[in-house]
Amino acid sequence: MSSVLARYESFLIHNVSTISSLESSIRSLSWFLPGRFKDAELASEALVSLLNTLSLYHDTLLARIVHNDPKHKPLIPSSLHSRYTRAWCDRDSRYKWAARALQLIRFVELVVEMGLRRKTSTKTKWRCIVLLESIKAILRLVLLRVTRRPLVSPSIPEREFDPSTLPPSNTTSPTLAPSSPRSSPPSTPDHLKNNHASIPPHSLLTTPPPLSMPSPVEDYLLPKALTVSSVKAPTSLIKTLSSPKDWLAEVIYTLRPLIYAILLSRDPHSNQPLMTAIMIEILSRNLRRSPSPSSELERSEYARRDRDILWYLFRGSIWREFTRPKLEAFADKTAHIPLVNLFGSVVQAWIPLINEYYYYTAP
Repeated sequence: MSSVLARYESFLIHNVSTISSLESSIRSLSWFLPGRFKDAELASEALVSLLNTLSLYHDTLLARIVHNDPKHKPLIPSSLHSRYTRAWCDRDSRYKWAARALQLIRFVELVVEMGLRRKTSTKTKWRCIVLLESIKAILRLVLLRVTRRPLVSPSIPEREFDPSTLPPSNTTSPTLAPSSPRSSPPSTPDHLKNNHASIPPHSLLTTPPPLSMPSPVEDYLLPKALTVSSVKAPTSLIKTLSSPKDWLAEVIYTLRPLIYAILLSRDPHSNQPLMTAIMIEILSRNLRRSPSPSSELERSEYARRDRDILWYLFRGSIWREFTRPKLEAFADKTAHIPLVNLFGSVVQAWIPLINEYYYYTAP
């Protein structure tokens, strides 16, 4: 088994650019599969879940290779999110495994729901959904307990380097034994070397030197200046939760999806789950602290949470009475318009999926 895994890792390393392009193409194709044939949504989501799980393994392997390569220098510095999550994964094994488990559940939860809907009763399906949300809530609380800081999403670092920049010829699988070093190419014989001195270009063919500096010294030094986030330790990019109010805001935000799923399992057509979730969202937003201007990562995380409020347009009575009629009217009006009807057909195919499955728009 280990030899098969080692060979796969070696194949991945030497074909990483092709595999990365294939992953991107399959993800794009999966958006157009639902509604094309029977059980197309199940095939599409199963493919995407498998692809995301493999990508998680690929990212872990490639990150290990990049970390062990002293010659690798990223063209673009890592984002604050990657610095923060990678530092916590390296610092605490509980964070690393809880974050990976949480991400893995998020990859497969929709496929699990689709399988339960086809094979079990509605009551059993909702019990399993509540169980999944309970596990996710426990994992988030573990991350919160370890870091003592507001959670970021996703909780693992994302791939930020171009896979094509990895040198496949000099990189070997961490599982395989290191291969013998390749012999260096033969040097060029002396009698074939071009040793003549180059002739300087004519003055008419060169651009004259500028009469003065095009920009002041500040324009040169400013891009090289360090920000507050650049000099902070990665685990200190977000300040710890200090007051009970901060802890309360983060805990109720963490438990919000579980509370929503429990209420929805009792009566999927009631307005109580939607209104309760919105109230918890507003309460958490009002209780949370206001980060300082230098806390860029925390500010970006709170901005993402504020944008996620728009997902309530696809939940509960707001979806049934407002958003869905608007989308259906749009699809009907564009059905006979060339090119635009392609987008309308995709919208028409996704509407039943949002009606039937919880995890398409789950918080």
